[in-house]
Amino acid sequence: MNTSGAIEFQFSVTETAARRIISLAASSKEGKFLRLSVNGGGCSGFQYEFKLEHQEHADDLKIHKLDAIVLVDPVSIEFLKGSTLDFVDDLMGQSFRVENPNAKSSCGCGTSFSL
Repeated sequence: MNTSGAIEFQFSVTETAARRIISLAASSKEGKFLRLSVNGGGCSGFQYEFKLEHQEHADDLKIHKLDAIVLVDPVSIEFLKGSTLDFVDDLMGQSFRVENPNAKSSCGCGTSFSL
């Protein structure tokens, strides 16, 4: 499933995150798409996983921002509705972060959350 209308799926990507994806994809042999998925585990119950991939799956949501493409599987999108993917560079380091309004709590590392 392809889309450039993030509003339809209530998931968006900031320009900062898009620029970082473009930069990573340009310098990586690992992939040209950023896959965001939600898995069970982590210190709060669920955790975000980010990885670069070369191939998309037929049932992936494909979110475009600038020249960046984020892939999200259909199961994960249910946990991400209304969320925004951002990239931050602060005193704690550089990382992708998901601003998820569905999360009731999250851990200090920002990669795990509970519903």
